[in-house]
Amino acid sequence: QVQLTESGGGLVQAGGSMRLSCTASGAAFTNDDVRWFRQAPGKEREFVAFIDWSGSSTYYSPSLKGRFTISRDNARNSAYLQIDPAKPEDTAIYYCNLLDWWGQGIQVTVLS
Repeated sequence: QVQLTESGGGLVQAGGSMRLSCTASGAAFTNDDVRWFRQAPGKEREFVAFIDWSGSSTYYSPSLKGRFTISRDNARNSAYLQIDPAKPEDTAIYYCNLLDWWGQGIQVTVLS
């Protein structure tokens, strides 16, 4: 059983930066890949970024590449998603995912 908890969301001005965290508890984190997804109001959930278990390989949605940075710290059982610069269209609920487990999601609102 794995529990994923996102944090770090909230309000940010367009052009600013925001760093989301995803902390895992309940089981080993270091052997598994992590993904971030987001769901904007009225839209389907979409893939944002991937990082492999070691942190040495990353992949981003082509439409978002360049403004998002995914990273992880296995010693802290945590993964991160940096948004810089943020745009109003980044407003969404952001979810982290590890295998079959999902976090509860965290709201990010970018003010224009």
